[in-house]
Amino acid sequence: MLTVDQQAGRRGPDRVAGVLRRLAGGVPTVLPFERTAGDEFQGVLADPAVVVDVVLRLVREGGWSIGVGAGPVQTPLPESTRAGAGPAYLCARRAVDAAEQRSVRLAVRGAVPADAGDAQAVLSALAVVVQRRSAQAWEAIELVGAGRTQAHAAAFLGISRQAVGQRLAAGLWELERELRPTAARLLTRAAG
Repeated sequence: MLTVDQQAGRRGPDRVAGVLRRLAGGVPTVLPFERTAGDEFQGVLADPAVVVDVVLRLVREGGWSIGVGAGPVQTPLPESTRAGAGPAYLCARRAVDAAEQRSVRLAVRGAVPADAGDAQAVLSALAVVVQRRSAQAWEAIELVGAGRTQAHAAAFLGISRQAVGQRLAAGLWELERELRPTAARLLTRAAG
C-alpha cells in the first residue's frame, strides 16, 4: 500500500493528476492509484518489486512524501482504493506522516516493525542514490537498463564505451540493481 502526499502542495501547482496518469500506464495494481484527498493519492500493489520501482520513480521525480504500508488489506476488496481498509492502510498512513519528517521523505511501516525498519533503511539508501544521480548518469542508466549494450549506449550518446561505464559507476547503477531485490524481500517480510 502506498500513500503519497505532494510536498508544499498548497503553495505550488497540483501535480497529482499528472502522476496518476503516468502510474496508470504499466504499473500493475490490486487497486489502482487514485486521489484520496487534496494533494494525496493511494494505491494498493501486490508485488513488492513493483512497490520499489514506483517508490524510486517518485523519488526521482521529487516533491513527494512517500509512505509504504506493508501488511494485509481487508477483503473482499472494494472497487475504489479510497474505500479500502486493513493494517496496510493504517501502516501507510503512519508511514506518510513519518515521511514528512524525514530528509529523504520516505518511510515504511509494517505488520513486522523490525523488517519494516530494515526495508525503510534500504529504500532510503536507494533514494539517496537516485536523488544524487547526474543527468549524464541517468542517460546511460536508462539506455543500459532498457537492455542496450554499453557499446550501443555509447554510440547513441556519442561517447566512448568507457565513458558509459564511468557514468554507470558514478550513478551507482550496480549498487541499485543489487539493493532493489533486497528492498523487495524486506517489504515482503514487513507485511508479515
